[in-house]
Amino acid sequence: MQTQIIPALDLIDGKIVRLYKGDYTKKQEYSFDPLAKFQEYEAQGIAWLHLVDLSGAKDPSKRQLKLIENLASKIKVNLQVGGGIRTKDEVKALFDSGVKRVVIGSLAVKNKAFTQDLLNEFGVENIVLALDSICVKDEFFVAVDAWSKTSDEKLFELLNFYKNVKHILCTDISKDGTMSGANITLYKTLHEKFPHLQTQASGGVASLEDFKKLNGIVSGIIVGKALLDKEFSIKEAKECLQNA
Repeated sequence: MQTQIIPALDLIDGKIVRLYKGDYTKKQEYSFDPLAKFQEYEAQGIAWLHLVDLSGAKDPSKRQLKLIENLASKIKVNLQVGGGIRTKDEVKALFDSGVKRVVIGSLAVKNKAFTQDLLNEFGVENIVLALDSICVKDEFFVAVDAWSKTSDEKLFELLNFYKNVKHILCTDISKDGTMSGANITLYKTLHEKFPHLQTQASGGVASLEDFKKLNGIVSGIIVGKALLDKEFSIKEAKECLQNA
């Protein structure tokens, strides 16, 4: 499996932020312009960019659709977007705005039939299921509602339900924004149990060592804070993946 780096930005009211373990009260703001930052990443030869609309995740009426459309129109690489998407109209609006893949989160737990309809209608290549999880007594349970609640759904059982899904984004919430290192064991287990899946790893990626360990077992490594804080460069990460 070819592994690639996927730079990410989380946006609240048009500003780049990072949350600690998904907690809106533990927010770090950055002064970078989102378009300039995406163009900087694009210039370094990446294939995909990842954007999380945290405003829309918390309140659908505050979805940053105009900003997303502007960003998509001014970059040439592929953009995938997530953040509290709840309706077919929202999915369609994102595709109409130039987004290449839409990330579905809580809906995949709360309304499986509807999520399956979205996969069928828009295509498994274009929908990513974000199954963000937290470990409870050695079992991974999927979180919902912008990570504010842990559902009763077990990660591996949910993946067995979605037989035709192709792309998943899996975050270990306990790692997100912590810079404490990715949960390598989780991604190895996913790769062993579901080798057909294109899994994007997210949460806690802090060093090039994470890239070495994840190379070949995930399709993409989503990196936000580490790039913003200049822990390493995209060039270094790409070289690490090529040489591992």
